[in-house]
Amino acid sequence: MTDSIKQMIRDVPDFPKQGILFKDITTVLADGESYRKVIDLLADRYEGHGIDRVVAVEARGFILGAPLAYKLGAGFVPVRKKGKLPYKTLQTSYDLEYGQDTLEIHEDALVKGHKVLVVDDLLATGGTVGAVVKLVERLGGSVEELAFMIELEFLHGRAKLAPHRVHSLIKY
Repeated sequence: MTDSIKQMIRDVPDFPKQGILFKDITTVLADGESYRKVIDLLADRYEGHGIDRVVAVEARGFILGAPLAYKLGAGFVPVRKKGKLPYKTLQTSYDLEYGQDTLEIHEDALVKGHKVLVVDDLLATGGTVGAVVKLVERLGGSVEELAFMIELEFLHGRAKLAPHRVHSLIKY
């Protein structure tokens, strides 16, 4: 079922830097039927699970998270880079291959006990989503699962996110 979507994903060599093979999902997003299939496949997995909030990471995570929240009847919570959210925030820093970055979430985005689905377009090393999980848990949210369109298994990000459950539609 996801094979046709996988075939649409474009490989872009040496982006954003030398030696990286970037998985470009814009080809999937541009095709209405395929984009809908991605959202529907994710929604089918989580319907009836009582998800209160879908938390997604800028920017590509928003592309999946917002329509998924809509389909599930859940709230949508954006996680953004430092300085991009207008209200009081919690923040966490995490390591990147080339330094550090900081993510923020509004301090009132979740309440204790909210069932949260964390969504992003791609799971690589797990650093970004690991930081998001920390923010969700600091606000008292319960991470039900981590959902991705793509997982790069050879980078072992799933192992770094244990004990949280991970679901990926497409694996490389």
